[in-house]
Amino acid sequence: MKLSIPADIIRKVNLLREKISDADYRYYVLADPDIDDFKYDMMLKELSELERKFPAVITTDSPTQRVSGEPTKIFKTVQHKIPMLSLTNSYNFSELTDFDNRIKNILGNNKYEFVCELKFDGLAVSLIYENGKLTTAATRGDGYQGDDVTQNIKTIRSVPLSAGNNKIKNFEVRGEVFFNKSDFIKINEEQELKGEKLFANARNTAAGTLKLKDSAIVASRALKFFSYFLYTAETSIRTHTDSIQLLEKLKFPVNKYYEKSGSIEKVREFCDRIETVRDSLPYDIDGVVVKVNSVEQQQILGSVSRSPRWAIAYKFKAKEAETKILSIECQVGRTGTVTPVANLQPVFLAGSTISRATLHNFDEIKRKDIREGDYVKIEKGGDVIPKVLSVIKERREKISKPFTVPRKCPVCSTKLEKPEDEVYYYCPNYNCPSQIKGRIEHFVSRNAMNIEGLGESIIDIFIKNGFIKNYSDIYGLHGKKEEILKLERFGLKSVENILSAIEESKNKPFDKVLFALGIRHIGERTAKILSEYFRSIDNLIKATESEIVSVYEIGPKIAGSVAGFFKNEKNLRLIDNLRKAGLKFESELKNKKENKNFRNKIFVLTGTLEKYKREEAQKIIEDYGGRTSSSVSKKTDFVRAGKEAGRKLDQAAELGVKVISETEFEKMIDDA
Repeated sequence: MKLSIPADIIRKVNLLREKISDADYRYYVLADPDIDDFKYDMMLKELSELERKFPAVITTDSPTQRVSGEPTKIFKTVQHKIPMLSLTNSYNFSELTDFDNRIKNILGNNKYEFVCELKFDGLAVSLIYENGKLTTAATRGDGYQGDDVTQNIKTIRSVPLSAGNNKIKNFEVRGEVFFNKSDFIKINEEQELKGEKLFANARNTAAGTLKLKDSAIVASRALKFFSYFLYTAETSIRTHTDSIQLLEKLKFPVNKYYEKSGSIEKVREFCDRIETVRDSLPYDIDGVVVKVNSVEQQQILGSVSRSPRWAIAYKFKAKEAETKILSIECQVGRTGTVTPVANLQPVFLAGSTISRATLHNFDEIKRKDIREGDYVKIEKGGDVIPKVLSVIKERREKISKPFTVPRKCPVCSTKLEKPEDEVYYYCPNYNCPSQIKGRIEHFVSRNAMNIEGLGESIIDIFIKNGFIKNYSDIYGLHGKKEEILKLERFGLKSVENILSAIEESKNKPFDKVLFALGIRHIGERTAKILSEYFRSIDNLIKATESEIVSVYEIGPKIAGSVAGFFKNEKNLRLIDNLRKAGLKFESELKNKKENKNFRNKIFVLTGTLEKYKREEAQKIIEDYGGRTSSSVSKKTDFVRAGKEAGRKLDQAAELGVKVISETEFEKMIDDA
């Protein structure tokens, strides 16, 4: 028998939730609280007590539900409805001018304006609201899919658990999760008190925190959030600034430093202004994001690869420091590439202590005349990767000697090789221990098979104990469970988590498996192109070098590398072992609706599409086995043209490429 809840209790609960949400907004977003902590705590306590007495009134958007009592066991994968594209970087104003000129060339005589925002040093997330309630929060991931971090996002008090109005109830918000500088310092102070390793920088710590399985720990770390984009089909948003202002009305935290700029010169003035106040901000930024303001013009401009043409990141000049090179050592990567690395006298730079810096290759060492014992200027390229900028030669000791390129592999002593057309030296020994370890680390990495728990130190232990000799051995670890449990540091729960993650990785699609194999020159995008074109590993193994190079966007170097990889009997044995373990070696496209009109066809989308948004049209094409390109070439099969299509129509006419209308596009969809 259901007990009815008194109307006055429902009214009281709703009023308390409204007051608490308003207090959160004033405290965490406006930084202008109107009640003290005691009154806030009393309201929250009263609400908790009412929900305890009347459990039926509990809702997912209640302020009491921000911190989950149960730790998250696994992060599910979330497909992004609209891809979360990355931005092209620029490092000087001439590159910003080039960006402006590219827009002029496409938009012609049409007027346009920019909007400038801060580029936060955090991580991008997507928040989905359905019927006004936060239902899903996901990380950017690879741009097309990310991890479900809903419970952890709910711990951020500036993020509304419910939002919207009479006109907008279903929408997506995108923004950045980060730490304030002071909060990051506190976290490291706590680490120091516990005698634990200090975190290197705020951005990586924020990313790691958002992936913790215990939401209570996440809540204790005071993550912050700024929103900068809202998408909804329920109302018209004509400009990016419309989107920002709507976010403000819906009580989302929006950074105050955003500004419309009518010209690239005004953009430059904004960038200069922000750089002068950069160090005084309570959070880290590494530049300014510049966007074309009009949504319609954004659609006309479209995107290239994984970056929108209508936006660019202007990165501030990297911060510099001086230190001493204690030694130069050579590392061997998974493909045999030998990379020199400088071991430095530790120095604090741009938020973290630097003790190592890449020297890229031996030609770079020779060009800059870098030697052991030298005092050097270092910088963080893009505020992330430490590198040696220049040598302070007036401080060089007289006994200093030029660095000598090693003749043998520093790990296995095999004679090094250097291809004529490359700057790198390679260790040709496929069984070099460093290469084996590198291939395994690449295989389990986040953008490949994403096997959580198999970090560098665990892989070292498993190799040392003979549990794994190559990445196919990973799938035999479940048979070694009892032996692993006998090792120090390995409890039952941690081992089961690793084995569970290994089992979960078997669901990764073919393109991820292909990328995980670690073929030289094969990145994520190339793996996706090859998997969609050849459909299975067997077709790819049988393909000749000329057949591979005929694929759009695949060049001779990539084709040679792929063909060479599959000629190696050891690689074929590894693939056979992985196949037996249950990994996917066929494209999932074969399970989707077949359409001969799209299969292996290349489309260029240009102008404003009436019925479909550009991302929707692109998804349709890819789902049916086709591909999209940003430029018209002889390999283009169709140009799908909308309003204000511009010069791509002329290019299509010159090359004899067929131009299709929306009606023809839909007919192609209907004709299976």
